[in-house]
Amino acid sequence: MSGLQTQTAKAPMLARFRNRRAARLSDVPLLSAEALRATVTTAVGDGWRIVSLFGMPETDTTLRIMAVLADDERGQLGAASAVVGDRYSAIGRDCVQAVMFEREIAEQCGAIPEDHPWLKPLRRHPADHRPSGWSAAGGAFTRSAETFARFDGDEVHEVGVGPVHAGIIEPGHFRFQAHGEQVLSLEIVLGYQHRGVERLLETVDRVRAVLIAESIAGDSVIAHASAFSGAIEALARCHKSARAQSIRGIALELERLANHIGDLGALAGDVAFQSAAAFLGRLRGECLNMLMTISGNRYGRGLIRPGGVSFDLPPEMVGELSDRVSRLTRDIRPVAELFFGTASVQSRLEGVGTVAREDCLAHGFVGPVARACEVHRDARHDHPYGVFRYAQIPVATAWAGDAYARALIRWVEIQRSLEFVDEQLRALPKGDVRVSCDDLAPGEIVVAIEEGWRGEVVHIVATDDRGKIRRHKVTDPSFHNWAALAFAIRGNQISDFPVCNKSFNLSYAGHDL
Repeated sequence: MSGLQTQTAKAPMLARFRNRRAARLSDVPLLSAEALRATVTTAVGDGWRIVSLFGMPETDTTLRIMAVLADDERGQLGAASAVVGDRYSAIGRDCVQAVMFEREIAEQCGAIPEDHPWLKPLRRHPADHRPSGWSAAGGAFTRSAETFARFDGDEVHEVGVGPVHAGIIEPGHFRFQAHGEQVLSLEIVLGYQHRGVERLLETVDRVRAVLIAESIAGDSVIAHASAFSGAIEALARCHKSARAQSIRGIALELERLANHIGDLGALAGDVAFQSAAAFLGRLRGECLNMLMTISGNRYGRGLIRPGGVSFDLPPEMVGELSDRVSRLTRDIRPVAELFFGTASVQSRLEGVGTVAREDCLAHGFVGPVARACEVHRDARHDHPYGVFRYAQIPVATAWAGDAYARALIRWVEIQRSLEFVDEQLRALPKGDVRVSCDDLAPGEIVVAIEEGWRGEVVHIVATDDRGKIRRHKVTDPSFHNWAALAFAIRGNQISDFPVCNKSFNLSYAGHDL
C-alpha cells in the first residue's frame, strides 16, 4: 500500500497514510458498524479528528461507510470502514464530530443512523444526486418535515431571517430564539444551493471535472482546484515540477490575501469604520488583479490543472508582481494598524461571538476559526504538500476566540502570506509548469487536503477495479464551521449577529455542494 504506515497502539483499527499519497482501498479495515463507531470514538478521544465521513455504494442494497480521520500532531491520516444496509449504529451518539456527516449520509444515501442525537435534513438531496450505483431506500427527509428547536416562555420570541437576504448574499435561513435582545439559540438551515457536485465529479470526464471543482465555492477557486488536482495526480502517479508547485503556492496565498483583506474591509464596514472599509476594498482588488495577471481571471479560474498549472510566469511578469506585492505590503500596514488600534473598533469586536477552545476541539472546527481559539491547526504545517513541504509559513494563533481574534488572525496571515509570495517570486525554480497525467490506478483511495483561506478543503477520490472514479467526496471548511457560528452567537445580542457572521464569512455554496 503506497504511503501506508505501521500502526501504533492508538486507534489500532485505522489504516495510516499521508496527505496526497494513494493507498489500496482493500487495505482500509472493513469493520462492523459497532466496531467502526468504537474505533472512531476512541480515535477522536486520543486526539484524532474526523476529516470526512461518507457513504460509498458497495452493492445495490449495501453501503460502505468510510471514516477518514487526521492526527494533526503527527501529520497522519487514518481510515476505517463498515458495510451497512439501510440502518446502522450511529457514530454521532458518542462522537459529536460525526453528527453532521451522518445527517448527510442519511439524506444523501438513505442509510439511517439509529439513535442519532439530531437527525434532520442537511441539504435535501434530490434522489438523482445520490452517489452512483446506490439504489437503496432514501427520501426520508423532505422540506415539509423541517422542524426547529424552540424555547418556551412568555418572554421568549422567535426571529426568522432569510433565506432571501438583502444585496447579493447567498441564501440561508437563520432561526433565532431570543429573550429580549439576547440570543438563546440559533438554528441554521442551508441547502438552497445544492447542485449535486459530488455526483457530477463522479460522472464527467477529467477536463470538465476540474471546471466543476473550480465552481464549488466561487471565492475558493484555487483551493478546490488544487485539492482536486492533487487527488488526481496521486492516483495517476503524476509528479509536478518544483516550479509548478511554487506557482500554485503563490496563487493560493494570493487567494488568501484577497479574501482576508476583503473580510477585514467588510468588518470595518459593519462597525461603521468607512475609511478602512474603502481602503481595504481597494487593496483586495489589487490581489484579485494579481491573480488575473497570472491566470487571466480575477479569481484564478483556468490556472490549476492536473499535472501543474496552465500558465508560466515570464521574468517580466515576475518583476511586475514583485513590485505590486511590495506596494501592497507598504500600503496595507497603516490602515490595518489604524483599524486594530481604534478603540471603537475594539469595543465592537472584543467579546463578540466567542467560541470556546473546548468546543473547537470537540466539534473539529478548522481554519482561522480554530486558530483564533488557540488551536494549532493548519494543513500547510500539519499535513504539508507541494511547495509547503519546503517553504513553511508559521501558524498564527490567538486565544480569545472572539470576532476580534478572528480578525487578528487574518491580519497576521496577511503579513505572512505577503512574505511568502515575495520569497517565492524572488526564487522561482526552473522547469516545466505542467506534465501529463496518465490513467488512474485501480482500487485505490487518496485524501487531498488543501489549506484554503477558510480552512482545510478536502477531496477524497476512490477508484474501482478498472481505474474509474467510484466515489468523489468533497468537504469544504464551511461544512465544519457553520456549527461554530451557532455556538458563537449564543448569549450575544441579535444586533451583534451581522458582525459575528462576518467574522466567520462562511460559504453557503461550499456547504451545499
